[in-house]
Amino acid sequence: MTTIIPAAATLEGKKGLVLGIANDQSIAWGCARAFRALGADLAVSYLNDKAKKFVEPLAQQLEAEIFEPVDVTGEGQMKALFDKIADKWGKLDFALHSIAFAPKEDLHGRVVDCSREGFQQAMDVSCHSFIRMARYAEPLMKDGGSLFTMSYFGANRVIDNYGVMGPVKAALEASVRYLAAELGPKGIRVHAISPGPIKTRAASGIAHFDELMNKAAERAPEGRLVTIEEVGYTTAFLATDGAKGITGDTTYVDCGYSIVG
Repeated sequence: MTTIIPAAATLEGKKGLVLGIANDQSIAWGCARAFRALGADLAVSYLNDKAKKFVEPLAQQLEAEIFEPVDVTGEGQMKALFDKIADKWGKLDFALHSIAFAPKEDLHGRVVDCSREGFQQAMDVSCHSFIRMARYAEPLMKDGGSLFTMSYFGANRVIDNYGVMGPVKAALEASVRYLAAELGPKGIRVHAISPGPIKTRAASGIAHFDELMNKAAERAPEGRLVTIEEVGYTTAFLATDGAKGITGDTTYVDCGYSIVG
């Protein structure tokens, strides 16, 4: 008879990085709280001085041991953060990437009209920065670990007003699969988490987002929208040793919205 080991559902002694908290409505905040509740020690980033006043009180609630600015549009700050993690902890057990951006004029227009510059910027911030995070995390995950990024159903289906972020998230999910294959031999698992629509600051840039949320709540089998706490619970579980057999897939946390035709 197999014995269920309670230690497999804990993050005690684990060190984790959370990129992308903007405020207390952020999906990254829901995940960070769940990581901390399971016992993890956290490093937390903030975008810039303007964002710092919103994120710093949250980092204090998490008792974050590292709190540093990271603007992923340049190499310097992300590398500096990982250097600090290496100096302070000497290892990393999991890292969450919850960052996405597209210029408004490209996001609100047709994909066929998207500018080259806008497409490149959306891909760099929303997809390639995850690849860069994985590259920096790899040498610190000496005993294996977990990498997470946030996707959306628009990666696989055409969603009204999601525009250029659809192709970008599709590239992100493909990157998750390739990274999982490349890093798997080192015990590093890679996950895309796909929440249903949640009213975050980033999502507010999508045209008619309230309408999208209402439609999702109506269509979802559970008849409601998912919460950042529920996304956090799932992500935190995937970071535990109890989820060591799961990698390379997109996990939907959307009250069943993605299964409805």
